[in-house]
Amino acid sequence: MQIGPYTVDGYAVLAPMAGVTDKPFRALCFQHGAAAVTSEMITADTSLYGSRKSVTRLDHTGSEQPRIAQIVGADPGALADAARANVDFGAQVIDINMGCPAKKVCNRAAGSALLADEQQIARILDAVVGAVEVPVTLKIRTGIDPANRNGVQVARIAQSAGIASLAVHGRTRADRFKGQAEFATLARIREAVDLPLVANGDIETPEQALAVLKETGADAVMVGRAAQGNPWLFEQINHYLQTGESLPLPSDEQRRAALLWYLTELYALYGEYRGVRIARKHIAWFCKNKAGAAQFRAAVNVIEEPEQQHNAVDAFFRATYNDAVSSAREVA
Repeated sequence: MQIGPYTVDGYAVLAPMAGVTDKPFRALCFQHGAAAVTSEMITADTSLYGSRKSVTRLDHTGSEQPRIAQIVGADPGALADAARANVDFGAQVIDINMGCPAKKVCNRAAGSALLADEQQIARILDAVVGAVEVPVTLKIRTGIDPANRNGVQVARIAQSAGIASLAVHGRTRADRFKGQAEFATLARIREAVDLPLVANGDIETPEQALAVLKETGADAVMVGRAAQGNPWLFEQINHYLQTGESLPLPSDEQRRAALLWYLTELYALYGEYRGVRIARKHIAWFCKNKAGAAQFRAAVNVIEEPEQQHNAVDAFFRATYNDAVSSAREVA
């Protein structure tokens, strides 16, 4: 798949997720086969770019290519300014969020709320594409609600505006994350436009990735929640689609090494206090389905010091879970 001058080499890309796809998580997924990774969504209000949250999200340095920054807002001029600012910070592709169903976003007429106003969509896309020389991509849902799926119309607007690629989550704004994603709308979008197309929603296994690609004609799939604690899913999808064979699941040692690397990067990025707290959800995801995970999570969640948290995780994957739980409780 081609995004402007950049070749996306692989079948699975990482979905942007607020509070999840920070710089270390993107690097981890990229190391394990994600063909492209996208930042957490960044506000279009550049007056907030000095805030603690924005400072970490605006760091677009890194080894992954292209470096994609996702912006969110409702005003064409503000989004254009945000696009220029993010390019100045190192972004090589600007992605516009018109898919987020969160109330705090939609209440500002941003995210998936924009799908109700196709004229405003056109104004925004024209403004952002005209503001920067780098490729501009778009992420949407299939519509406002199941009775008003206008994904095909929005895709046509995007193609006319010069959008470089389109990602579509197979749910409407009203669906949020309930029920099952539907991909019939994406198949119709594939027939309507020539844009590189990425299919998103409920893709948790290589077999599901293959089925969605066949049903939609999309060029790639976008993986979100299924990658939490499982960055190996990207290389598993790539290998399965290339060979028809399944890779073995990651070993405890692989999980231990990846999580410990990630914790070290979190502490460095956010500082010890925030890093320890942000790490807790990731520890839970990485330990999911392992014997003793619930007990270990309860014990490790009260640890306050990064070295102690790091050591508890190390013990959990090296030792029997009873020993690790006891060790974590002793540290706490």
